Amino acid sequence: MAPRKGELTEEEKQLVAVISKGNVQEAVTLLGSKDVRINCLDEHGMTPLMHAAYKGKVEMCNLLLQHGADVNCNEHEHGYTALMFACLSGKKEIVWMMLEAGADTDVVNSVGRTAAQMAAFVGQHDCVTVINNFFPREKLDYYTKPQGLSKEPKLPVKLAGPLHKIITTTNLHPVKIVFLIKENPLLLEPEALKKCSAVLDLICEKCMKQRDMNEILAMKMHYISCIFQKCSSYPPEHTLEPLIKSLLKGRDGDCFPIYQEKFIRESIRKFPYCEATLLQQLVRSIAPVEIGSDPTAFSVLTQAITGQVGFVDAEFCTTCGEKGADKRCSVCKLVIYCGQDCQKLHWFTHKKVCKILKEKREKQELEAAKEKKRQEKLAEKELRSVESSEVPEKVGGENEACKEKEPETPTEGDRATEETVTSASAVETITDPDPQEGAGQ
Repeated sequence: MAPRKGELTEEEKQLVAVISKGNVQEAVTLLGSKDVRINCLDEHGMTPLMHAAYKGKVEMCNLLLQHGADVNCNEHEHGYTALMFACLSGKKEIVWMMLEAGADTDVVNSVGRTAAQMAAFVGQHDCVTVINNFFPREKLDYYTKPQGLSKEPKLPVKLAGPLHKIITTTNLHPVKIVFLIKENPLLLEPEALKKCSAVLDLICEKCMKQRDMNEILAMKMHYISCIFQKCSSYPPEHTLEPLIKSLLKGRDGDCFPIYQEKFIRESIRKFPYCEATLLQQLVRSIAPVEIGSDPTAFSVLTQAITGQVGFVDAEFCTTCGEKGADKRCSVCKLVIYCGQDCQKLHWFTHKKVCKILKEKREKQELEAAKEKKRQEKLAEKELRSVESSEVPEKVGGENEACKEKEPETPTEGDRATEETVTSASAVETITDPDPQEGAGQ
């Protein structure tokens, strides 16, 4: 019998409280009790897994999933799932965990939003990226087994793991993907690169021809396939160094990577499904832009596939595009890297423009300082002008008032009233001082 909303045992109430505190040991003890149902529902229809996901408790979510928690339970009063609560928490690890456990990304809540749309709505763009880039390992393993009349699988089992890592990466920078290929010697063989590329093309085709068409995933698979194809054209003994340097080489003057821009544009142009809405959007965004201007093809493609809204409030490595880079060139201070290795790799091209960029930065800083000083002087001048215009007006006004109305001779009654008021004021001043003034003294 399915649990009913709000009908919690005392142990189940304790479990919900323990989850909020994040005490894993107490949760283990309670989950061993026969009076605790792993998918029990509170009065709002939330399961323990939903509570753990919403609170951002990574270990607790892992524990509950190990005990058989239903990742797709949809009894919440507003139709929220555990994946939606994970997105609200902003924890990428939990989002990934839910996806690996089989969370359905297409379920909508009471206002018609999916988990990815909810994450985007509340500004959790990293969670959107994880959802958009997730690809179940079992779908890739399908190609490691012979299908139909074929006696050989399309993908050797030994290549499935390294390829899955590349498929699920959220960093689409071509240099980063080449780095991932270089990490595994099994992928460096030309034959292995060609097989991986062919499997990626098959996945792309399947994404476009299935009933629930997935243009985003199809474009990503096609783009990675193009990189694999490019890698296969280089001799394995060079370990792809010439390709990396060509992708990084910048033009004179500003170090803009012309070849990289052209390669990404060409990859998008080669997408085999011309009627795709996503392709048309990409072409409309990129085609009018002159090579070397913003937005770059990489930024447009990244935004379309990962869901990242531009590159606000984040720094990206100039070499590999890794998010969160915080190392700057010590000379020009304009180019950013995620580490010393990336800086050394990029130096061959950056050294040509480093001093030029430094001079440009210093010139901009000097102009900014001059502009700031000019604004300060203008503000000071305006303040003086206001003060000088107010003082004469006040003095003149008082004199004219004095001239217009001469003081009248007070009568006896007026004198008595005036003395009474003066006495009262004197009493008030002595007995009731301003508390703030006293505190200041």
